[in-house]
Amino acid sequence: MRHSLYEADHEDFRQSVRAWLEKEVAPFHDDWERAGIVPRELWTAAGAQGLLGIGVAERHGGGGVRDFRWSCVLSEELVRIGASGVGFGLHNDVVGPYLQDLATEEQQERWLPGFCTGELITAIAMTEPGAGSDLQGIATTARRDGGHWVLNGSKTFITNGINADLVVVVARTDPEAPGSRGLSLLVVERGMAGFTRGRNLDKVGLKAQDTAELFFDDVRVPAANLLGTEGHGFAHLMQNLPQERLHIAVSAVAAAETVLALTVEYVTTRTAFGRPIGSFQNSRFVLAELQTEVTIARTFVDECVRQLDSGDLTATDAAMAKWWTTELQNKVADRCLQLHGGYGYMSEYRVSKAWRDARVQSIYGGTNEIMKEIVGRSMGL
Repeated sequence: MRHSLYEADHEDFRQSVRAWLEKEVAPFHDDWERAGIVPRELWTAAGAQGLLGIGVAERHGGGGVRDFRWSCVLSEELVRIGASGVGFGLHNDVVGPYLQDLATEEQQERWLPGFCTGELITAIAMTEPGAGSDLQGIATTARRDGGHWVLNGSKTFITNGINADLVVVVARTDPEAPGSRGLSLLVVERGMAGFTRGRNLDKVGLKAQDTAELFFDDVRVPAANLLGTEGHGFAHLMQNLPQERLHIAVSAVAAAETVLALTVEYVTTRTAFGRPIGSFQNSRFVLAELQTEVTIARTFVDECVRQLDSGDLTATDAAMAKWWTTELQNKVADRCLQLHGGYGYMSEYRVSKAWRDARVQSIYGGTNEIMKEIVGRSMGL
């Protein structure tokens, strides 16, 4: 099926991104996986290449284009080479909208130029040891003390957590407010007294991505670092989560397409019983099924991207995209690993990395069970 999401300018951008990634990322990613982190120099190199802050206003050093398709191209090309440790998507597509849409002009002048150059790496801290998809359970607190907020608590599983210079922290600023009310967003900066990082967490997959525990012990955050409106943190999160979930869906479809293409290549060259294993009916049927489902996923996600850019994407449709494509990504990786036989279980084969990296996709950004809950509630159930 011919897909029409991208225009000629996007495809030109794709070629530029692909060439840069092949030179600056692909040869080194295995080393970064062993190190458990991507070097900061890559971020500044990406900033110089114009890959950070694509949607940020030009006056702050960004690309000045609020068109999600540019971010999709970057995400797809990172997935194509298996660069799962490079956290540009979290920076651009998840944290970026908070700074672009909620920050005051003074905050934007302080933060966005470094955001675009890669000198200020960002993260968002929602998840806690006792609160994951249930944001109403957040226990991190912040109380007002003169010109500061005094922040206490901890966060875990924070992407870019080791490298981050700016962390958007979700904290409870009104302990009397029930449930999701009384939450606010505070921007914590590297070097603030009482802000410490725990270990770089050892994960099943995404080995090169720095994922950390963060601790806040009487951190005095200037009142000027309140992001958005006090007490409206949950509403701000709900406004931005659909794009985060669509970002995950875009990556999931790209990953499924990539591992499927690798597997088709493998089964046409690997032989058993004197013939290519792709010629056996079981192989053909498995791959035909996967090709069909991946094409359906691509079609739906492309439409979600169009609706995001037009302002029409609903939280329900984003939840549908997130849960279905990530389940499909896991299914494709698992079936393709099986078609590789014993070689698929060897780390030197990319299908094994794709299989490991896929597993978290149905967990972060809101578990797929929560996504189904969102869809179910939209049906009046």
